[in-house]
Amino acid sequence: MTIQNSLRIVFAGVFLVLLNACATTTSTAPGPLVGTWTNSLGTIWTVKADGTFDVDRNHDGKRDIWGNYSVAGDTVTIQETGRTGPIPKDCKGPAVYKFSRPNKNTMTFTLVSDTCKLRKKNVLLAWNQK
Repeated sequence: MTIQNSLRIVFAGVFLVLLNACATTTSTAPGPLVGTWTNSLGTIWTVKADGTFDVDRNHDGKRDIWGNYSVAGDTVTIQETGRTGPIPKDCKGPAVYKFSRPNKNTMTFTLVSDTCKLRKKNVLLAWNQK
């Protein structure tokens, strides 16, 4: 009986350890915006799984604008943190957009709030996965 009880305790301990590991493991699936996207202006927007992004506005293969983003449901908040030149005053604050994915290769945005004219001009166009 003692061996049987010891085995039950060991198996229960292993089960609890595995259950805890499953509960604390974060998802490695990419978010809904992750990928490299392009719009009709030729802007290339690379959205990374780590919550950062790069924008190649002049199509030279180098980032011109970069920053952070966060997603909550169908809403994305974009915060520019740098660019090759000075950040225009109207682009220093966060931008908020609703997004939709009509299909796996297309993404569109609807303005919630953004004071940056250049960003709005780009973001509000349809984006296609590159």
